[in-house]
Amino acid sequence: MKWAELCIHTTNEAIEPISNILHEAGASGVVIQDPEDLVKDHKTTFGEIYALDPNDYPAEGIFVKAYLPLNSFLNESVNEIKAAITNLREYQIDIGANEVSVSEVDEEDWSTAWKKYYKPVKISETFTIIPTWEEYTPVASDEVIMELDPGMAFGTGTHPTTVLSVQAIERYISKGDIVIDVGSGSGVLSIAAVLLGAEHVHAFDLDDVAVNSTKINAELNQTADRITASANNLLEGVEVEADVIVSNILAEIILKFTDDAYKLIKPGGLFITSGIISQKKGDVKDALIASGFDIVEVNEMEDWVAIIAKKN
Repeated sequence: MKWAELCIHTTNEAIEPISNILHEAGASGVVIQDPEDLVKDHKTTFGEIYALDPNDYPAEGIFVKAYLPLNSFLNESVNEIKAAITNLREYQIDIGANEVSVSEVDEEDWSTAWKKYYKPVKISETFTIIPTWEEYTPVASDEVIMELDPGMAFGTGTHPTTVLSVQAIERYISKGDIVIDVGSGSGVLSIAAVLLGAEHVHAFDLDDVAVNSTKINAELNQTADRITASANNLLEGVEVEADVIVSNILAEIILKFTDDAYKLIKPGGLFITSGIISQKKGDVKDALIASGFDIVEVNEMEDWVAIIAKKN
């Protein structure tokens, strides 16, 4: 079988929304090629293994790649993807060059090519994320291993927004907490919360494929009994009171449900938000404060921000 490789030349800010567009179009996973990866100091003591070719990377901006079946519907799918990406400008998202190219690859090449970009990686003091097909031996006795199949939904656990979220969860989750994960994607944050002692996580995502991915990855990590994953539009109709709400999602989306989050968080509870491009940091902080939250922490990595807010 042959596949079409879509390559979108865009910006770091647009990675998450474009990944979601590709995911909804039927892509089983995405590859991010960021030139910054070429100059990072990847320490092999943390299990990170990279063999990166500079020729695969743009001189500026980033490439987002995905694979779709090469069939009679391809042109229609590509046109819909292009239109959806262009439409992101309406949300003041910088999509950069917005150049989309399509090339043909054989299934054998595709099935192995994207996997070379996912290797074991230590993302915090506690967690190392390993793809299901990789062998890995822990290097510390207190290291917590999270297995992940990133082919199910976008979200490999290594993007700065996810790293910031997991690091915040590591600091603030307490044993017995009830957690809500808004926009669960592949389930990384839900699983991390349970592995750190949360009693139960209610994971919501608008897309059924993401919900299924959360369930599959929860099973892989023996946390399925404490994670309830279901399709839902943000916090609409949710009545569960939570000690912590986590959400790694676009800033524009966070702005839509800060009031709902405040209502559902118990007094003294926390709202951990990420997926915020640095230019939108002030907007999210203002919305959280307007909803009644106090800002506890603002953490940054590359061009991304995580904000931890508390309900008094």
